[in-house]
Amino acid sequence: MREIQTDDAPASIGPFSQGIVHGDTVYVSGQGPIDPDTGDVVGTSPGEQTRQTLENVEAILEAADTSLANVVKTTVFIDDMRYYDAVNEAYEALLSNPYPARSAVEVVKLPVDIDVEIEVIAARPDRHGQ
Repeated sequence: MREIQTDDAPASIGPFSQGIVHGDTVYVSGQGPIDPDTGDVVGTSPGEQTRQTLENVEAILEAADTSLANVVKTTVFIDDMRYYDAVNEAYEALLSNPYPARSAVEVVKLPVDIDVEIEVIAARPDRHGQ
């Protein structure tokens, strides 16, 4: 098991890793629409926040030698299901077919004042035992 840490994604706000590599699988902790340089929330709409969130996920995956193209499962947490279509539109723009398996859950509150948080599980293909 190996921790993934990159300055290209927001620092963790608690006792957890940005990501963990275990074998040929990467587990990315829930990410939000936070600018990794400033710590500010990016975007005022759920679609904009989804885009930034997935860019943060992508930075962690790249640090683990994989990409959004290798995501096999996502969990999307949104604070209001009215945003579901806007989240889907941004999600579809950054992920490709075949889309990962996914759950979407409405939550009462997220750890910071954001509309969207996304966690993923991705493969690390062709790692030859690394």
